Amino acid sequence: MPPTPSSGRARSLAAALLAGCLLGGGVLATPAASAPSAAATTAVRVNQVGYLPDGPKRATVVTTATQPLTWQLRDASGTVVASGATAPRGADAPSGQSVHVADFSSYQGTGSGYVLSVDGSSSVPFDVRAGLYDGLRSDSMAFFYHQRSGVAIDASLVGSAYARPAGHLNVAPNKGDVSVPCQAGVCDYTQDVRGGWYDAGDHGKYVVNGGISTWLVVGSFERAKRAGTDAALGDSTLRVPERGNGVPDILDEARWELDFLMRMQVPAGKPYAGMAFHKVHDAAWTGMPTRPDQDAQPRELHRPSTAATLNLAAAGAQCARVFRPYDAAFADRCLSAARRAWAAAQANPALLAPDSDSTGGGAYGDAQVGDEFYWAAAELYATTGESAFRDAVTSSSWHTSAAAFSPYGFGWADTAALGRLTLATVPNGLPASDLARVRASVTAAADSHLSRMGAQGYAVPVPADGYFWGSNSEVADNAIILAVAGELTGDARYRTGALEAMDYLLGRNALGQSYVSGYGETSSQNQHHRFWAHQLDASLPHPPAGSLAGGPDSALQDPVAQAKLPGCAPAACYIDDIGSYSTNEVAVNWNAPLAWLAAYAAEGDSSGEPPTAPCAVTYKVDSVWNTGFTATVTVKNTGPAAVNGWQLTWTYPAGQRTTGAWNATVTQNGTSVSARDAGWNRTIAPGATASFGVQGTYTGINPSPTGFTLNGSACT
Repeated sequence: MPPTPSSGRARSLAAALLAGCLLGGGVLATPAASAPSAAATTAVRVNQVGYLPDGPKRATVVTTATQPLTWQLRDASGTVVASGATAPRGADAPSGQSVHVADFSSYQGTGSGYVLSVDGSSSVPFDVRAGLYDGLRSDSMAFFYHQRSGVAIDASLVGSAYARPAGHLNVAPNKGDVSVPCQAGVCDYTQDVRGGWYDAGDHGKYVVNGGISTWLVVGSFERAKRAGTDAALGDSTLRVPERGNGVPDILDEARWELDFLMRMQVPAGKPYAGMAFHKVHDAAWTGMPTRPDQDAQPRELHRPSTAATLNLAAAGAQCARVFRPYDAAFADRCLSAARRAWAAAQANPALLAPDSDSTGGGAYGDAQVGDEFYWAAAELYATTGESAFRDAVTSSSWHTSAAAFSPYGFGWADTAALGRLTLATVPNGLPASDLARVRASVTAAADSHLSRMGAQGYAVPVPADGYFWGSNSEVADNAIILAVAGELTGDARYRTGALEAMDYLLGRNALGQSYVSGYGETSSQNQHHRFWAHQLDASLPHPPAGSLAGGPDSALQDPVAQAKLPGCAPAACYIDDIGSYSTNEVAVNWNAPLAWLAAYAAEGDSSGEPPTAPCAVTYKVDSVWNTGFTATVTVKNTGPAAVNGWQLTWTYPAGQRTTGAWNATVTQNGTSVSARDAGWNRTIAPGATASFGVQGTYTGINPSPTGFTLNGSACT
């Protein structure tokens, strides 16, 4: 379990946790990998996978030269296809290096085996091509199937090396998770909490990390749907058992965790009913390696917490919104769980998880939950439009706080930014001025990240002191902010920044190291994990392709890092060794932003132009009298696939109220209106239309609404 520090609340592990991760595992007795040496790493640092033809193409060159140097780009045959001069940047504080930057973005050719040469040094080979990130989009999402608990991992989907029996289904020697007791004094019953994702390199499952991870996975699909590119994440696009069921595979994967999150909710009639247990894991740390089905430790539920409960409320509300076109019954179940969780959190607003609860699993302690209240309220408001949730949003200090977006990214303990991102992108009934302010806060945060990147030799969207446990997720999280700013504005420089953040993760960094297994010539392959443990047992596999290592941690919070990396520059405090859990573990909340970013990058459009809307709406006022009116609403499917079940939403600009409707079920909350298909007209073929009518009242003026969304996607 990675106790990821985030934002201004970076926290260190308890000594017991640091020692506990190694108990019985033999890690310290295993020869550790050597730290990368300058001699083994080329001075020309590139994205080792490559670059998109119309995207940014920059490299960092480690050199003490004070004058520009000539760079040459050669294709696979050795022919020079482009050349230019580097820009000296001088000392780069995070890396402790003196560097230049080579910019070859103007090269528009495509191919494989390109090499960039500067001053006698050459980069590793890389590609320039469209479709560059298609494989990573799939592999980074496959990580979650690999991490599933409670189901056998199928060799036909992952290969024989990664297949394994189901873990934690009360099959000996497992003690759970079908009927798990609580820690002493927490409850007097057992709970079925099977399923979900193993959080990281151990066998624990944590609601506060599962919540944000699910939000990112589902949010990736929701963003793609707004952009009209969701087909790439649709049914039969991923390696999951549910492929072919008519539901987007990415949502099938998210459902595996959502079902677990709802199983963690305290049943009705029990103390703290509606709250969520904070976590479930072993009573003591397991040794390494230990396959999940071989875990013989007793399992325990840990006391409910307000933070976990609000994670359930937020993830459940988002689920209700995004799953509705595919499984209305499941969407209803998610929303019911979210409502119960919200009410329970309001009744227990300060049931905090302590940092001391770190035996057998990570503590995930959090002493501040106002940001979780804000995030959950934003999700519930975006889904329901109800005034009670709007009031909870607008009355929160986080709604206007400049601290909602931190230079250090968002995370499981800092979730205010998640609420802002939802309010900025999901249609809602906030006043126009308030919505403009929320959106401006996103672009302001993105501008800060771009400014920070521009001042560094490696263009990393984190501060010089931001290299803490899980720093690579901080990079990916801040890249998401950049991507959303690009969506809101159509400004290509934000997409450029997001893609350069991907360059960092894939090799353009202080170590010339790709932190994503299987991607790049020098990629991480010994991440801390109890099954992907080839370094400890040659019969076990390396981590599967697409697994993101935690990244540099300048605090050196494990014995291997302390022994091998003393005196490292912050951005170089990383070692690819299975024992270095503070720099080299994997985690669902690290792979989730990587998967989000990979799906975004795979769309391959760096033009900065807003995407074509998947729908078009005509709102025509047919008749007006005194204070009443009727109107016909026509929605056209301009996307490539049929719409099966639809919900159209809009906001009345002058407080109009609907009083009746035909050919659709229309409801209104405040100024927000929602129209659902009538059943017989639920399918809209590509290019086809569906029309319905509304009757309403107005006072003073009756202007037509201008913004419509169909199943969460903005229409023209």
